[in-house]
Amino acid sequence: MDGLVKVERGWATWPNAVTVVRLAFLPVYVVLVMGTDHWAIAAWLLAMLGATDWVDGYLARRFQQVSSVGKILDPVADRLLVMTGVITIAAVGAVPWWFAGLTLAREVVVSGVTLLLAALGAARIDVLWWGKVSTFALMLAYPLFLVTTNPHGVPRSTWQEAIRDLTWVIGGFGLALAWVVLGGYVRPALSALRTGRAARQLK
Repeated sequence: MDGLVKVERGWATWPNAVTVVRLAFLPVYVVLVMGTDHWAIAAWLLAMLGATDWVDGYLARRFQQVSSVGKILDPVADRLLVMTGVITIAAVGAVPWWFAGLTLAREVVVSGVTLLLAALGAARIDVLWWGKVSTFALMLAYPLFLVTTNPHGVPRSTWQEAIRDLTWVIGGFGLALAWVVLGGYVRPALSALRTGRAARQLK
């Protein structure tokens, strides 16, 4: 949300509405993937929910709707979506647990560091462009892992095998990039910490 006019808009904004819809449909996805054989539908739903992260960002920029609630709600929804998607897809055997574990470990590190910086009074850190690329790649790969896996151990079709190979390329790239980008946040984090402390001293 770079370049937005920082005017508090309250909780009733279009970006927040999109985020609430995303959270509301997350249980529907879980039921589809864990309780039915409609994994293809679940995969498409997960992909659509992941895409809404860019939708609410666009709406925030388009209508200049920034809210304190949104700054908290949107990251929470992002973490819930990623972690729920990763765990459920690994649980049904669509992706190996080692791959899911590395993805989750990265999310845990990011969440922990974010909470620590907030507790220390650091200023807000903008998301790096390459970080967005890695997130996009992973949110594309996980639904594809699901759509290329059949319930009850049914063998994959020819088109599923072809897409599966491409999915590993996308997912491997996204996961490797996610960990590399994590190191790129060290300098911005230290700068945000200094900025936050300086702002507190001026009050």
